[in-house]
Amino acid sequence: MSGSESPPSVDSAAVLVAMLRRMLRPLVRFLVSRQVQYPLVSRLLKSLYVEVATSDFPLEDKRLTVSRLSLLTGIHRREVKRIQEQAAPGEAPTPPAITLGAQIVARWTGEAPWIDDEGRPRPLRRQSDEGDIPSFQRLVNSVSVDIHPRSVLDEWLRLGIASIDEDGAVALKSEAFVPSRGFEEKAHYVGRNLRDHLAAAAGNLDSDESPFLERSVHYGSLPSAAVEELSALAREAGQEVLVRINDRARELKRGAAERGESEGLDHRRITFGVYEFDAPTNEGAGEVSGSSAERALNEVPEGGGDAD
Repeated sequence: MSGSESPPSVDSAAVLVAMLRRMLRPLVRFLVSRQVQYPLVSRLLKSLYVEVATSDFPLEDKRLTVSRLSLLTGIHRREVKRIQEQAAPGEAPTPPAITLGAQIVARWTGEAPWIDDEGRPRPLRRQSDEGDIPSFQRLVNSVSVDIHPRSVLDEWLRLGIASIDEDGAVALKSEAFVPSRGFEEKAHYVGRNLRDHLAAAAGNLDSDESPFLERSVHYGSLPSAAVEELSALAREAGQEVLVRINDRARELKRGAAERGESEGLDHRRITFGVYEFDAPTNEGAGEVSGSSAERALNEVPEGGGDAD
């Protein structure tokens, strides 16, 4: 069984509600700005509650009944049955620009001849007829010959991943493949990154120890100039550690492939990320007073009722 089924105490439940209000506030603000209304989110949450309860909270040697799912989720039995009868939406496919682009960027930032003597990605000619001169065309073709390099370049220029420098060469704008434009591509990374960040944080909350790295430094009431300096420092330091982790991961993956360990049931995945955020001290904190948290807790329906 994954997770804990023991009911929280009144005090801990109030703390959880306060945490949820603070955590969800930026998401709700974004959803309202994109005109994603509450009924849609409510239906999505109902479906996810049933899906997670079914997959992560089974009973050993016992059938998972509708009544038990209703007890676990607080969703009425009729709704549970209706959700079960509907086809699960499944994961959205990864945008093609990311699948191919991530491979190209990984090669451009970690392998010769695409990096310079200091290990940084070289600006590349768009194409070259000389076999020993690195070019963007050669780079793309080293990953896939099914996609025209010009199509990749046009898409990267649109997404803000690459630029054309003053010499007419193609320059990588960021050593981490994170589009600055293109909603579908950015949404893919937001969903993947926040999923794993929340999974790490929830795992740490459920454990007496802290099995996952999840740390932050936060200061308030700083002058704008100080925040700008710290933001630049965070970006620089964050990029350095991302490149270091990426380089080591590529070395380990190559070593595993050479030893014939590239496939196996004991394989795991890992996500490492960094973030930085700043805002006016009195803006968007999403703080919830104790009385507000208790009021929200009292508004939560008891188990077995309809969650609407």
